[in-house]
Amino acid sequence: MDAVPTLYSLAQCTPDLSAGDCLACLQRLIGMVNATTSMRQGGRIFVLRCNIRFETFMFFDQPMRRINPSSITRAPPTGIKAWIIAICLASAVALAAFCFMVYCRCLRGRIRKRSVRLRERRTIKLHGGDHELVWDMETGMLSGFSFFEFDQIQEATGNFSEENKLGEGGFGRVYKGHFLQGMEIAVKRLASHSGQGLAEFKNEVQLIAKLQHRNLVRLLGCCSQGEENILVYEYMPNKSLDFFIFDERRKALMDWNRRLSIIEGIAEGLLYLHKHSRLRVIHRDLKPSNILLDNEMNPKISDFGLAKIFSPNNNEENSTRRVVGTYGYMAPEYASEGLFSIKSDVFSFGVLVLEILSGKRNSGSHQCGDFINLLGYAWQLWEDRRWIDIVDASLNSFLPKTHPTEIMRCINIALLCVQENAVDRPNMLDVTAMLSSKTMILREPKHPPYFNLRVGNEEDTSATQSCSINGVTLSIATAR
Repeated sequence: MDAVPTLYSLAQCTPDLSAGDCLACLQRLIGMVNATTSMRQGGRIFVLRCNIRFETFMFFDQPMRRINPSSITRAPPTGIKAWIIAICLASAVALAAFCFMVYCRCLRGRIRKRSVRLRERRTIKLHGGDHELVWDMETGMLSGFSFFEFDQIQEATGNFSEENKLGEGGFGRVYKGHFLQGMEIAVKRLASHSGQGLAEFKNEVQLIAKLQHRNLVRLLGCCSQGEENILVYEYMPNKSLDFFIFDERRKALMDWNRRLSIIEGIAEGLLYLHKHSRLRVIHRDLKPSNILLDNEMNPKISDFGLAKIFSPNNNEENSTRRVVGTYGYMAPEYASEGLFSIKSDVFSFGVLVLEILSGKRNSGSHQCGDFINLLGYAWQLWEDRRWIDIVDASLNSFLPKTHPTEIMRCINIALLCVQENAVDRPNMLDVTAMLSSKTMILREPKHPPYFNLRVGNEEDTSATQSCSINGVTLSIATAR
């Protein structure tokens, strides 16, 4: 029978540990010994609060009392197996304790995550003059969306200085801002007196924060504090489309390829809203000032305050008593009867395409006579086969021989989009297919609707004006 070898060991704990804590610390070290095959003949392990050393030779001055093998009643295991068994037993205890701790930590993590999700469901009171809107919002469902403090926005915009002002709309002003990290933002500060704007604020946050597409502007977060209701967007360095196409100097920067790329990008964004997003979204206010341009002139559809959400199976017209939007871009059935559908956005898209091609505003060509708007003017030129005359004069130097065919197809598509009856207009899936194909045969458009549009800037729609065209009289009152 081989003699059991002598094993010398030393275990130490820091004085501040209790006996139980010291034992637990040493058990963890024993578990490490068992898991390390290179330490079968000896070794030493240190952690912050305890350490252990064992060797087959005496490494300290006073030897421990030698155990007499003859006093053991049962035959001991041969070789070094005795201490290995002891280490294994200790390791099993340590492993069980470790598994229990992992389970407790996972359970605690689930509880914490659930409590955070519950905390993220917040009730917000939106104030605007005499109006108040209570809003219960599940913020945990919005990825990458932040709630900012008012002083953060105030600091980022230089206390809303005039130097940082980018523009002003019907429901507030827009400012450029910088966060401390260097990130540029666009801040839309809702006018405190606007009760109508409160509903738009809620609508935009709930909607656009959940939409993800390269041709939609990204909403970074919002701020609702006291009378202040603020939207924070990604900053678009090239402002909006109207900044270029309606300016005599800047429109020269918009060659044909760039204009076509913008038209195609807007079409892709609308197709996403109408078909590929989780819910069917009707924008209801598509116009050049709501098309933002990034540093590469890629278009981003913005301003979803008037947008409506419907289930993907809803293909019918919907009605409203509150007609909102910008006259000149409204479909006739919406302006006169309050009926709207995805074909309402298609109509607005057609007007937008004609404005991009011509560099003229739809309402700017208004008169009670031969042509009451850009639609009538474009239709007359199309009928006379003089469609090239509608093209912006600044494009003349950019037009190689191959481009007139593309331009003619774009005018054809635009006139199809502005048909008087909604059923005659294509949907955006058809529009994107027609834009991407040079061989698809396009049907001939019918005449567009002839109804009254107000003269002047697209943002100013506060007057009432009527005009009799072809025996039909339509009066349009203020809405925005």
